[in-house]
Amino acid sequence: MRYGSFFFLCFGTAACAFGQAPSAAVATPAVPVWLSPSTEIDKGLPSWLTFSGQYRARFEGYSGAGYAPNATDDYLLSQLQLNLLIHPVSWFKIFGQGMDARSLEKSPAAPPYQNTWDIRMAYVEFGDVEKQIFGLRVGRQELMYGDQRLIGNAAWTDTEHVFDAIRGTARYKGYRLDVFSSSVVNPVTGTWDHHLQGNNLHGLYGGIDKWAPYVTIEPYALWRLQHGVKNEEGVVSKLNEKVGGIRIVGTKVPRGFDYGTEMVREFGSLGTDKIQSWAGHWVAGKTFTSLFTPRVYGEYNYAGGDQNPKDGIRGTFDQLYPSGHDKYGFADQVGWRNIKDTRAGLETKPTQRVTANLEFNNWYLASATDSLYNSAGTAVVRSAAGTAGTHVGEEFDAFSTWTIVKPVTVGAGIGHIFPGEFLKNTTKGNAYTYPFMMATWKF
Repeated sequence: MRYGSFFFLCFGTAACAFGQAPSAAVATPAVPVWLSPSTEIDKGLPSWLTFSGQYRARFEGYSGAGYAPNATDDYLLSQLQLNLLIHPVSWFKIFGQGMDARSLEKSPAAPPYQNTWDIRMAYVEFGDVEKQIFGLRVGRQELMYGDQRLIGNAAWTDTEHVFDAIRGTARYKGYRLDVFSSSVVNPVTGTWDHHLQGNNLHGLYGGIDKWAPYVTIEPYALWRLQHGVKNEEGVVSKLNEKVGGIRIVGTKVPRGFDYGTEMVREFGSLGTDKIQSWAGHWVAGKTFTSLFTPRVYGEYNYAGGDQNPKDGIRGTFDQLYPSGHDKYGFADQVGWRNIKDTRAGLETKPTQRVTANLEFNNWYLASATDSLYNSAGTAVVRSAAGTAGTHVGEEFDAFSTWTIVKPVTVGAGIGHIFPGEFLKNTTKGNAYTYPFMMATWKF
């Protein structure tokens, strides 16, 4: 594949950075004027008008698509975002973002790889939904909650998630509450994007930040409504799904420890089918103060699967609209549906501007009769009789990022999947490899 030389070049650059002593990397290089054009543009604009942007290029590829031999591809993804903020008074703002996402040498050139010039965000805001006691945001916007296992912007993808939504936020003395009503926007390249009619997500998302030391509690309740979905009998019906969950996290715990858990219950109906499923996430880590400040962690992730496709009970967990990248493996071939995932990793910071990570995932199906799903929630392969086993396989990942100067970051990495019993019995059983190299410029 053509990406080999680029891949090793990028890792060689990162290796040079690793070789620097941490003390020698404390000073951040001065940012040349040409690397921050928005600063110069803003000097000529009124104080209430601000321009900014970001450009990202990622060269990636894969081998072993569908776990088949000789199934390879490599391509360049290009994403440009241009932002304009109108902020005439402290309690009111208008924000707009245009985005052009393109894929070169990728066929077909369609979402999530391409969505040419479109309005990605456009909203008005009263107050401040991120900082002030009260805020109200109306229009096309991002929704990101918790660590985005259910609702996020999917920033790794070229097209990303946005919602046509109304969102209100209130916070007071360590308590906060978000209330929103939304419909996800469907990206379509070559025409204006629109939200999916009849597909709505409403929610309450709370936060308790000062109930006890070293703990943040985030309870939430979501309600998803969607028309035109087939139930287990193949009848087009209405989805009426309720989601209740809680996320508990602790950082800056004494002795460098951290922890987190998220547990979710789903219930409701799809026509005559009953929805009964749940999922959980548990993680614990420790950061050492030694050289490179390494953090080691272990976690376990579970998401329910369907036991019987004809019993009128939908047991497959619905992961909604997550930022699924690197949640259950860097190669994004596994999502939070019908899975048992044991995960461990090492995060290091060789210098102030360089990070390096190693990760390991080991997967089993939660139900042998349900499908394996990827990070987008799409079914990959299934053994309807449940005779293919449940061990999906293992994944080893290594990746690194380097902030060259403040607005410019480069990165490279690789993920490799070793198929287990399930994949060997349902596919050709070839290993899957996903390498990438990326550069991001925030201007």
